[in-house]
Amino acid sequence: MMPTPSPSSYPKTPPSWLCELPKKDPWSRPFAESLLLHLDLQPGLTILDVNCGDGIPAFHLAHRIGSEGRVLAIDVSEAQLMRARTAQGPYFPWLEFRREDVKHLPENVGRFDRITGNLSFMFFRPDRETALHQLLRCVSPGGQLVLTFPSLGTFDSLWQRVDREMLARGFTAEREKLTDYINERPSVEDARRWLQSGGVERIDVTEYPLEVETGGGNAFLYHPLLRGGFLEDVYECFTDQELAESFMQSIAADISSFVPLIAQRCVMSGWAPNSSSKSIG
Repeated sequence: MMPTPSPSSYPKTPPSWLCELPKKDPWSRPFAESLLLHLDLQPGLTILDVNCGDGIPAFHLAHRIGSEGRVLAIDVSEAQLMRARTAQGPYFPWLEFRREDVKHLPENVGRFDRITGNLSFMFFRPDRETALHQLLRCVSPGGQLVLTFPSLGTFDSLWQRVDREMLARGFTAEREKLTDYINERPSVEDARRWLQSGGVERIDVTEYPLEVETGGGNAFLYHPLLRGGFLEDVYECFTDQELAESFMQSIAADISSFVPLIAQRCVMSGWAPNSSSKSIG
């Protein structure tokens, strides 16, 4: 369990950059902003932040709830947790970064007034519904869960362009794999259905479009937002990576056919029943 320091031992006011969402983060910040539109925050709450990464928005949450509250931020990546702890320094003693897997939470993790996860739902695979229901068991009666993720429909113009090129070149096996990758991404309907099956009340699932700007050529192929989370899906469809690179170079030379690139920021929100006798998860 996290130690509970006395208020007199708390450090001085943390710097503003630690309290606010980072202005120069083009991906996590917009999703965190959409999360905060739906999250009901009050001083003194207990919050579980899953797949917290480098601490967006865990630091902001800790700032908002104050020293009477508690934030437990978990992730499976020790490297990201180390960066978050380094940034934290002596501030927000009521915020703890801990290595845990959201799909295998220990029984003694406790229950929380709010459970959040920015860009986390994509990591609930392969069985997102089961992982979600396990997480819902950690919501206190009357508590709220809010998760964000890029939903089905994100970058559709790009996938349609890739699909046309694969079809034209007769890449049948690669095209089938790409279709599987895309269809695996959760939709608004999936999120709403999984929340309903988990016994959640006052369900709200909303999408907010976000345009991602890019140039052509290597600016597209090595775009920090596109390569790691999305373009790699195309490369993984090919057994011959030289062929994959040649194929993607041709796509990168034709960005006018699929820009603007629009991501769908999806926010899924729901409340646990007030009565502890009602089942959830």
